[in-house]
Amino acid sequence: MPNTGVGIVASIGTTVDGGGRVASIPVKKILMYSHDTFGLGHIRRTLAIARALRKVPATVLILTGSPLVGRFKIPRRVDFVRIPGMIKVTNEEYLPLSMKLEATEVLEIRKSIILGTAKAFCPDFFIVDKAPLGLKREVVDTLHWLRDGHPGCTTILGLRDIMDGAQATIEEWETKGIYKAMEALYDEIWVYGVQSFYDPVKEYRIPEELVGKITYTGYIPRQVPSPSDIQALRRELGVGAEEKVVLMTAGGGGDGYPVVNTFLKAFEENRPPPFVRVVVVTGPFLSPTRYKEVERRCQTLGFQLFRFHRFMERLIGASDVIVSMGGYNTVCEIISQRKPFLIIPRSVPREEQLIRAEVLCRRGFCEYLPPERLSAAAVFRKVCELLKNGAEVASKAEEFPFTALDVIRSRIVESSRGARVQWA
Repeated sequence: MPNTGVGIVASIGTTVDGGGRVASIPVKKILMYSHDTFGLGHIRRTLAIARALRKVPATVLILTGSPLVGRFKIPRRVDFVRIPGMIKVTNEEYLPLSMKLEATEVLEIRKSIILGTAKAFCPDFFIVDKAPLGLKREVVDTLHWLRDGHPGCTTILGLRDIMDGAQATIEEWETKGIYKAMEALYDEIWVYGVQSFYDPVKEYRIPEELVGKITYTGYIPRQVPSPSDIQALRRELGVGAEEKVVLMTAGGGGDGYPVVNTFLKAFEENRPPPFVRVVVVTGPFLSPTRYKEVERRCQTLGFQLFRFHRFMERLIGASDVIVSMGGYNTVCEIISQRKPFLIIPRSVPREEQLIRAEVLCRRGFCEYLPPERLSAAAVFRKVCELLKNGAEVASKAEEFPFTALDVIRSRIVESSRGARVQWA
């Protein structure tokens, strides 16, 4: 389908040169894919990038399976197409989130929507988050169509700083043909981290012919709420001027119960320090049975509990110490606001949280408790230490390499396949 420039892209950007001539800059069309089968990380990262890309200028359309995408604030010139949700059971098994259909039927629906959207939208750029082939290869047909039917589109694979342990990643990429797909189907590979922290080329044995496609963007900074928004949330929580807030967040919550359980035990076995308030966000995917249990325990302890908070940035800003599992997005949100934090990582089904915790702790950006040292007493001790001495950890945040959004915008603007400026 030819790109007529009618309908979806109705506005243009303008700029003025030294001679006063006005230039029209066609708004680039960027399609983003985020499979969202588990947790909130993929859609939060995708939205952060989409917000930044509006300034290119661009119109961004997001393909997502997240059932919660509508709860987030979607900025102007960004919209989404919701594909039927799938829930991750194991690393290889996915089931329909709510539809009473076979998994294969839902996957076919998702695949058709993804391809149909690409054909209708005719993007200038297609950015795939984390999964090079998509869920169960669902973006492969779209990538082939873009290559053959719409060759003006630049295809980009965006990878987290750390995917998983080295051996597990190598085995998965070899078995699924990921290395070949990255060579044949993608023009660029963006790593949302820095090579000096963790080197995917070395760890994942990325072939030499792919190295030239890689751009290390640095980490993705997050919006920092205004002081007035933070103070308003503290008042909403009933926090006094002299009180400190400890926030425990379990990300999406699907695998967060063991960490929430240990955190609650820490305060069931030890009295919280004076003038300390505790807020727990379980994540929307914690099971109803577990949530009721956590709710009962929080009521006994006097903790405030949320299943989901629409403005996590404000909640982080209102807190003095944060305890998290160390997912990519939560880490970026915390360090963006220079808060001291403790990571209690999971190590199954993937080791990326554990590796990230080790990498960041070694550089002084956080504290963490590995599984072999995890106990309620250890959690309580670490939280108390951060309440007293967290300023040093927080000050290190000034050195954190938050360059991703600038680098990403530059890659889009500088792309040889982007629209040319036309002077009036």
